[in-house]
Formats: sequence, C-alpha cells, structure tokens
Amino acid sequence: MEFARTAAEEAFAEEVRTWLEEHLGGANAGLRGRGGVGQEDVEPERLLEWERELATGGWLGLDYPVHLGGRDASLSEQVVFHQTYVEARAPGRIPNIGLTLLGPTLVAFGTPELQERFIPPIISGTEHWCQGYSEPNAGSDLANVSTRARLSGDRWLVTGQKTWTSLAQYAQWAFVLCRTDPSSERHAGLSYLLVPMDQQGVEVRPIVQVTGGSEFNEVFFDDAGTDAGMVVGGPGNGWAVAMGTLGFERGASTLGQQTGYRRELDSLLELARSNGSIDDPPLRQDLMRSYSELEILRYNQLRMLTALVADGVPGPEMSIGKLYWASWHRRLGELGMRVRGASAMVGMDATPPLEDPLGIGYHLDPLQRTFLYSRAHTIYGGSNQVQRNVIGERVLGLPREPR
Repeated sequence: MEFARTAAEEAFAEEVRTWLEEHLGGANAGLRGRGGVGQEDVEPERLLEWERELATGGWLGLDYPVHLGGRDASLSEQVVFHQTYVEARAPGRIPNIGLTLLGPTLVAFGTPELQERFIPPIISGTEHWCQGYSEPNAGSDLANVSTRARLSGDRWLVTGQKTWTSLAQYAQWAFVLCRTDPSSERHAGLSYLLVPMDQQGVEVRPIVQVTGGSEFNEVFFDDAGTDAGMVVGGPGNGWAVAMGTLGFERGASTLGQQTGYRRELDSLLELARSNGSIDDPPLRQDLMRSYSELEILRYNQLRMLTALVADGVPGPEMSIGKLYWASWHRRLGELGMRVRGASAMVGMDATPPLEDPLGIGYHLDPLQRTFLYSRAHTIYGGSNQVQRNVIGERVLGLPREPR
C-alpha cells in the first residue's frame, strides 16, 4: 500500500531532488550513500559541514515557525523531504540534537527570549547541542538524576556527571536535566538548564565503542555556570520538559529513518539472493517478516505524527514507535549476520585506505557495523523495558509497576 502524493507534494519533492543533485556534486560527491547510523565512514566534522550546507537551502528549519527562520512546512512536506532525501542517497545525517530535540522543546516550552536566542543559530547550523540526561545511576530510570545546580547570584552552578552524551565533543551547548531543589526526590525538584560547553568546569571524555568510534561521551560538570534565565519551563518543572523532549525525538524524521531502513533491507535481500541463503526456508520467512514489520512501523508512525500535528506536544503513545523501530533494527542486524553466514565472524584486513581506529588489525563492513551498533537501540533513549512500562501504565491505563 502506498499513499499517492498530491501535485503540490510532488512539486516539493522535485524541489528537494533538484537541490540535492546540485549540492551533492564536486567536493560533496563522495558523501553519497555514506554516513549511515553507526557506520562511522565519514568524519563528524565533515557531516557538520553538510548540515551547514543544508541550512543554506532552508532544509534545517522545515517544521519551525517562519518568524524564527523556519519554513513552517506541513507534516506531509516534512515526510516528503525525509523520504526524498534518503532516496537520493544523500549522506546520513549526523545526530543534530539541537534541531530535532532542543528546538522543538523551546517552541513548546521556552520563552520568546530563549526561542529568539537559540533557534536561529540551530536552523543555520552554527550552534550544536548535546543532551545531558543519563548518569551512571540514572539511565532508563531518569528520575534518579543526581547532577545538581544551585543559584548563586544571577548564575546557576552545575555539578555532576552525565554519560552516553552523543557528540558532546562537537557541541557548543548542552541541555542538562539536574536537581535544583536539594530536598526533592524522583520527578520533583528537577530543572532543565541550558549550559555552555566551552568553559572552565566542563570536561568531556570520549567513550570508545565496540565499532571503533567515539560518538558517546562522559561529561563532568564542576561548578559549570550558566545565566539564571537559562532554564526552560521554569525551575522545578524539568521533568515535564524532559519528557516532552523525548517525545520530539520520535518526530517526522523517523519517516526518513524508515526509508533508510528499507534501503538496508533491500540490500540484505539482494545479498540473500546472490549467495543463495534465501533458499533456506526459516531465513526466508524471517526476511519476509522483517519486510512486513517495516510496513507496520511506517503506518504506525504516520498515525502517531498525525496525532502530534493535532496536539502539538507528543504524548506517551510515542513510546510505541521507539519500542518498535529499536527492536526491528536490532533484529535486522542479526538477520544480516545469518545471511552472511560464517564470513560475518571475520573482519576485513585493515590495510590502507581502510580504517583501523582501534589499531586492532581489521575493518568492519556495513553489515557488521549495523549488527554491533544496533545492539544499543533497545537501551538508549529509554530501554525497551521502560517503553513497555510507559505504554502499559500511561497509554493502556494498567496498574503501575510495584516499586
């Protein structure tokens, strides 16, 4: 089943295709088909340059209000853009935390002053953000955060540790969930602060991943300062704002994500045909199940996004999409290893020009990287277990889990 595009939507898709063809030549020609999630085949600095290039065409601010520099694009136009982008084999986007998470949060919860200060440089690609949520003892149980902030004069001073902070080494700012009421517990007494990264009192330590890259980091705050007005939603209201942010993580860009997943699945089906593994009945059945599940994922996300347009702020039902796509992509990584067979256990010789970031003497191919990186999908952004609790308690109205 496909949804037919209107003439206006097809004209918009042609505008996107034309722009991409013009800007993916010359120095950018080598970016085509590269930069996918977990692939680490393009330097992050190069992908940040590409974000700024997209900004010149107005593509970073698609869903933002016009008065803040955006296009105020409709949901259908956003879907068309993300699908056309992937179909053009444009490079995989670096996680733009400011664009996809903080910006929509500021539109929903921020003051006009905060919106005007931060959204234009986000849309222009000149300021990048990282997310200060998880801690060593507060991962999926986010309400257990222990990072604290105290007001000293007209400045907040932040002390504590965050971990699994994506691309912190490239960020100018962080939005940090911290405890501003020292007597509070759990969800109460939390605030959502905006903290500059380039200052004394902020230390970033990259975490080397099993795939060899360092997308994730530890971040240490030692009386790191930010102005008193740099709090979204007001002091003590951080939990509601933080939950809103997580909902925005599952917005229209997930439709492009799913188009990318289709491309991955099509490539895997082609490999299965070429090496004969598709003739194995159980494996063939699992490949077809993967195809069907991806269609279900796409339709469900369209339904969720339609509700988001109507209500403005995401609700707990957005957890359905996170639970589904994380589990699906992890299973796809496992399927890739089954299709490859025994050769999936062996890395390629890491002689130049192949990369060997850990100095271990071998290179991982895209299927191997997908298998390894996708193991994290069911943990980050709220583990599968947490998503099921949210769905059960807040969507289905089931009794709360005993604590």
